Amino acid sequence: MKGFKIILVRLVLLMVTVLNTECRQPVLHRVGGGRFTWKPNINFTDWAIHEDFYVGDWLYFGFNKQLYTVLQVNKTSFESCNGENFIKNITKGGRDVFNLTEAKPYYFISGRGYCFKGMKVAILVKDFSTFPLINGSLPTASKNGSLPVSISFSPSSSSGMFILLVMAATTIFSWILL
Repeated sequence: MKGFKIILVRLVLLMVTVLNTECRQPVLHRVGGGRFTWKPNINFTDWAIHEDFYVGDWLYFGFNKQLYTVLQVNKTSFESCNGENFIKNITKGGRDVFNLTEAKPYYFISGRGYCFKGMKVAILVKDFSTFPLINGSLPTASKNGSLPVSISFSPSSSSGMFILLVMAATTIFSWILL
């Protein structure tokens, strides 16, 4: 019976992990918060602090391409507003997108001196973790077969509600059998 409990708990955890992995869709972040907000005198640092960026998300830069540019740069160039050795020029038509493909910091500036007027933003991109890690590893069962688990999702979303229902049904099922 004890072995059955452990198998059941592992099955539930596997199910929740698989279901939760597919729940998050990429998000389009409008840099600065609006449609055409890549311009001077906007606090991009404040905007970025209030956003959550994950691998697969997109940044949207809306701006006047006659005046401004969007350059991906390294941290040193970001801090000094130096656009000479940029990594990538994002500027295409003034309504440009950039895919965040890796979990790492990204740095963007506007050239032509506008960086010195505040047109720069640092973005910290994280991997979307669907299963909580405890001390850097997956939780293990204690001697009584229980697991220290905390799962986070949004119950207001349909996938979150589905996960909640599956967890409740599994718990009730395990009480009946055990």
